[in-house]
Amino acid sequence: MKRYKVTLEKEEREELEAIVKKGSHKSQKVINALILLNCDEGLYQSRSMKNEDIAAVLRISMRKIDRVKRRFVEEGVEATLRKRRGKRIYERKVDGDVEAHLIALSCTKPPEGFERWSLRLLADLVVKLQYVDSISYETVRRVLKKRNKTLAQARVGHTS
Repeated sequence: MKRYKVTLEKEEREELEAIVKKGSHKSQKVINALILLNCDEGLYQSRSMKNEDIAAVLRISMRKIDRVKRRFVEEGVEATLRKRRGKRIYERKVDGDVEAHLIALSCTKPPEGFERWSLRLLADLVVKLQYVDSISYETVRRVLKKRNKTLAQARVGHTS
């Protein structure tokens, strides 16, 4: 496994100590700052702790410490302290056209033998009518929930 050496400058140490000692910050930011401060092997650190000791004191995994150290070495202090954005991009299955069809279907009379539309019935019908290749009932729920919020705001008006 590749070892990453954390060496902090005086300004970086002061910034990290300020995060740890005062103000209100997100917990992961404080933990990352503590990891960097304890792993520091630079001139301004009296002693460096081992990863095992840091993991035991902070009650975190060794992998977390390795990830923080790697991110610090590769990207810097600021990148280590801020939350990492997800890289995955999901393609939306439901566009405005499918939403309109789904809402129109939910307003129609339910099939024979059913008192009202269920999410699963709507999902199956949307696939059967070939509006989409596949859709989960959870996606149907989100579309209809969004629609209900819009209707409620239209009835009451915006509060802002």
